Amino acid sequence: MPQNQGPGVRRRVLASALTQLREEAGLDFDDVIAELGYSKSKISRIESAVTGVSIVDAKALAELYRAEPEKQQWLLKLAKVAKKRGWWHVYGDVLFDWFSEYVVLESEAVAVDTFEIDLIPGLFQTPEYARQMVRAFDPHATDAVVGKRVELRQARQIRLEDGSFSVWAILDEAALRRVVGGPEDHQAQLRHLLELAALPNVTLQVLPFAKGPHIAMGTAFALLKFIDFPSVIYIENLSGGLYLDDDAENERYSLAMDHLRAAALDPKGSAALVEQVIGDR
Repeated sequence: MPQNQGPGVRRRVLASALTQLREEAGLDFDDVIAELGYSKSKISRIESAVTGVSIVDAKALAELYRAEPEKQQWLLKLAKVAKKRGWWHVYGDVLFDWFSEYVVLESEAVAVDTFEIDLIPGLFQTPEYARQMVRAFDPHATDAVVGKRVELRQARQIRLEDGSFSVWAILDEAALRRVVGGPEDHQAQLRHLLELAALPNVTLQVLPFAKGPHIAMGTAFALLKFIDFPSVIYIENLSGGLYLDDDAENERYSLAMDHLRAAALDPKGSAALVEQVIGDR
């Protein structure tokens, strides 16, 4: 998948299902062109999930591929749902294009494994910590834009707090010790971290400096997990986001996460280190 792109999960599931049905029917692009009059580029865009699929097109393709009635109904429902705007739409004017897809993916994921080096993950950030981070990343943003981006970050945390989304976070010790805002803001953030770590759907581990080198040095990442689709790896940089989803990449980053889990302190020891850092301030 190219950098700064990553079609929504539902669109990708629909594209994958249509591709599979076409292949099972023994049809190629030329057959679809002959029967439906579509262009080759249109079929390619549909099957690669570059573009969405209208309900009319989903119905025509499902019938051409002789999908079972139940399968056709599922495809039509998926096509309809995939076009709906999500709750994040109201924040579209302040979202970077490359991050908007992450918000979509995160909203549809059931869990995320994440490793951060020198910052607290957005899902764990207090409003003041988030405000400081937004300012640091985009110094020229207006107060209104900053406020709305902070609001978005807080909205993303609702699923964490209501238990519908699970997070396994491994933080380098640097993330705990880097002061963002004033000393009181920093302590409030660390206390908030401990509160979230006590939730049944949150696992927090800290990788202490004393552990030395490790498999993911210099590379923070998130591994988003879904019920009906392969995991997607997200890596962020200064100019955009990279989305990875092939089997080899999933295996590589899942292995890295396992290594980090083994190297980091267990949840109890991690909470103790957070307490220690709070006491050091």
